[in-house]
Amino acid sequence: MKLATLNNGSRDGQLVVVNRDLTRMRAVPHIAATLQQALDDWARCAPLLQAEYDDLRASDGQPFDPARCAAPLPRAYQWLDASAYLNHVDLTRRARGGEMPPSFLTDPVMYQGASDDFMGPCEPITATSEDLGVDLEAEIVVITDDVPQGVDPAAALDHVMLLGLVNDVTLRNVVLPELAKGFGFLQGKPASALSPVFVTPDELAPYWRDGKLHRPMQVWLNDRLIGQPQAGEEMQFHFGELIAHAARTRRLGAGTILGSGTISNASDAAGVCCLVEARVREQLRESQMRTPFLKHGDRVRIAMRDEAGNSLFGDIDQRVRIPGTRPLPAVRPAPQAATA
Repeated sequence: MKLATLNNGSRDGQLVVVNRDLTRMRAVPHIAATLQQALDDWARCAPLLQAEYDDLRASDGQPFDPARCAAPLPRAYQWLDASAYLNHVDLTRRARGGEMPPSFLTDPVMYQGASDDFMGPCEPITATSEDLGVDLEAEIVVITDDVPQGVDPAAALDHVMLLGLVNDVTLRNVVLPELAKGFGFLQGKPASALSPVFVTPDELAPYWRDGKLHRPMQVWLNDRLIGQPQAGEEMQFHFGELIAHAARTRRLGAGTILGSGTISNASDAAGVCCLVEARVREQLRESQMRTPFLKHGDRVRIAMRDEAGNSLFGDIDQRVRIPGTRPLPAVRPAPQAATA
């Protein structure tokens, strides 16, 4: 099944079920008002949501418009991001004259990010200045239920409830000085944008197998395709291993979002899922970086499609803007939209 969250003016939006071809939706307040509520009670809610999904036909419900969507989880209890595509790590380190530590082959790299404010799929990327080095990062995310401490990688895959996409926006010229302090980064990682819908693993067969999603990630910049690397082929650690790594010393709560890291293939023909990788490839090949970071007015689109060309998660479609007034959501939930 496919689930989305409508922006209704409240902090957590309104949960809706979306049909397979992403054309119709139905509100389900009688099951759960928000996606987090559904995840908190997944054993009860999932079968009921699945029944609504199975019943939602092309003539039912309301039209689905990604522009009306908030992030499926506008705020999450936890956001963890890995770097499972070691080609990306290797390229960026070699461009700086360094080497990838051997431990990266056996021990995942992961950080804990801010999770209080995820952007909707069509919400603009805001940057006060182009000098910040605004970059996109196209990744896959999984959303878990409650994960016990010490779970093994195989069992961890049973805790993947949903999958989606993320544009993990990075301010490259802010991140490096922050990392130099030796205490991680904060200001260099503004809000990330999530795909319009999150999807259950069964809906992604046969692409979802062995803890990896075997489809190309497609990235366009100003309507020019700049990358379509295969997501399942060069992922050093599958999602079960990443979840187990995160849960080694603690439990993970329902609604945890865990990212794959920037998808990357060794072949230049696959293109890139972030601009810094285009730049370091140029540095290694030509001894100079020519690709600029994002400019005000640029358009970024991120998608993953099935073999017939249908979007699996809906497209992340964003413009880069100078910051304007972005009002905080209402503390009290807005009235529920009428059930279609």
